[in-house]
Amino acid sequence: METLSYEIVINTSKQKVWNVLWNENTYSEWTQFFSPGCVMKSDWKVGGKTYFLNAEGEGMVSTIDSLEEPNQIIFKHLGMIDKNGNEDTESMEVKQWSGCFEKYILIDFDGKTKLHVEVQTEKEWEDHINKGFTRGLEIIKNLAEKS
Repeated sequence: METLSYEIVINTSKQKVWNVLWNENTYSEWTQFFSPGCVMKSDWKVGGKTYFLNAEGEGMVSTIDSLEEPNQIIFKHLGMIDKNGNEDTESMEVKQWSGCFEKYILIDFDGKTKLHVEVQTEKEWEDHINKGFTRGLEIIKNLAEKS
């Protein structure tokens, strides 16, 4: 498992960055580089259910491990979900990466916000994740600074 890190300084408050990250409309904008039409559905509860889905309704089922708005959120990925809504948290394929984390940490940085992201992923997904976050963080910055 690889741990990838990304950082960007955004000239606005932590709350505005948080809102861009998790607002239903802006989430699909910055995540388009992972897969067009991405959505996130969450109960926003630690230990609850969060779904990261593509336009076809397939994706990952996760839980929130830690939540402190607007300072940090840590997702723990549990498995996959197919377009019929079936969750797979038990197959050997899923068990190889189940439990990996995705962390978003927002730090006050002289009136600006430093957004730090850490993602655990398998080596084969590294290029895809790098491209998604490199381009996605620029979108977050642009949206947060103009809002």
